[in-house]
Amino acid sequence: MSLADRLAQAREDRAEQEQHSRLSSTARAQAPMSHRRRTTPVDPFADLKRTVHQTLLDSLGPKLYDSRLPQSELEQRVRQSLHEVLAGGDMPLTAADRSRIAGEIADDILGYGPIEPYLRDPDITEIMVNGPDQLYVERSGRIHPVDGHFADEAHLRRTIDKIVGRVGRRVDEASPMVDARLPDGSRVNAIIPPLAVDGSTMTIRKFSADPFEVEDLIQFGTLTRGVAEVLDACVRGRLNVLVGGGTGAGKTTTLNVLSSFIPGDERVVTIEDAAELQLHQEHVIRLESRPPNIEGRGEVTIRDLVRNSLRMRPDRIVVGEIRDAAALDMLQAMNTGHDGSICTVHANSPRDVLSRVETMVLMAGVDLPISAIRQQVASALDLIVQQSRFKDGTRRITAITEVVGIESDIITTQDIFVFDHKAGMDEHGHPVGGLRPTGLRPRFMDKLANNGIRVDPRLFAPDRFGPDSLTGGPTSGRYAR
Repeated sequence: MSLADRLAQAREDRAEQEQHSRLSSTARAQAPMSHRRRTTPVDPFADLKRTVHQTLLDSLGPKLYDSRLPQSELEQRVRQSLHEVLAGGDMPLTAADRSRIAGEIADDILGYGPIEPYLRDPDITEIMVNGPDQLYVERSGRIHPVDGHFADEAHLRRTIDKIVGRVGRRVDEASPMVDARLPDGSRVNAIIPPLAVDGSTMTIRKFSADPFEVEDLIQFGTLTRGVAEVLDACVRGRLNVLVGGGTGAGKTTTLNVLSSFIPGDERVVTIEDAAELQLHQEHVIRLESRPPNIEGRGEVTIRDLVRNSLRMRPDRIVVGEIRDAAALDMLQAMNTGHDGSICTVHANSPRDVLSRVETMVLMAGVDLPISAIRQQVASALDLIVQQSRFKDGTRRITAITEVVGIESDIITTQDIFVFDHKAGMDEHGHPVGGLRPTGLRPRFMDKLANNGIRVDPRLFAPDRFGPDSLTGGPTSGRYAR
């Protein structure tokens, strides 16, 4: 069938679809509200786009998959061929319609379809796909619905397969959940039916092409300059640091910033489920876990990578997130000469961080009394950085807590900095308070001194921080995780 015949057939199908839509709209309007469901908006050019899309694939053929072809040249060929195919049809199109159709087809072939414009938007920090007809994005810490949608479930599944296939992973009925990443490091999670009842879902946690640095966090109000100086000294002084917080609290960005304090002459091994950390040091080894294959073999867990990293002569071990029995191996590494390690963990408070670590160690199945586990935890950890997300979408460090030791089988801690919640909110709903020093002198000062790191003791004096220095700068919700 020629292109003209295909376009003619597409016009007929579109007319029939529009007539059916008009006839059924009255019935939908009269239906009770409880029986109405959100449906995918009717695209009058859907058939045309499918026809042009297929014609374009037939004309370019294997060039789309030629790894030797530079991306810029591939994009140029696709867009040139696309305009030629659209110009060769006899369907009248306005300039705006032609440009929109060309852009959407190019996004499908070269990128990830309807979500491609949101991936290019630097103000968007998260993209949430709830089935083919519902897209939400996060801007400035708040979630908003957007107009984009996939043509159908098959279109969404093809996009998911394209994303996960590029990092050697798969998603199907045998393995309906998957974690992956985009080339820029953005984290992707997808789950498909039968686990996702209303259609496949996908969540993309975006990361900036230019990673945030400590000055950015000070400007956003995430921490104060004084706290940044203390954390810089703690990392350079090889303290073991655990970053705690809830989902979306900003743990990964803070971990990235803390890792930037590591001296450039040290060998760093990073371990993650999906590689997303962006370290600037030259001597960095990035390791990524691997799920089992279709036969259930070949799985490599975070715990396997932690154990293997000990044979790689690391100066530092940075684990994206500890969530299972790998906590035991991480504690052992911290207690056997691999100090200066940094990890994140999901927890709501510094005390909860310790409880979570204990629980995860027990998941390893070791026959150890709780007193021995707590002794390991107290000996391994030096500092807990607690992070929270506020109702206005801003992310703040809310506590810097030192692990002091253990007394009567209880791990003792002391807060070095705490967030002043009593200050309340301003007229825009932003928290007014900030990190205040408690006035306690950290016991890790002696350890830092032994490593040649000096910290100004006035940083811990309560009267040093006036009202203007609490937040460190204006707040901003564009802080990505």
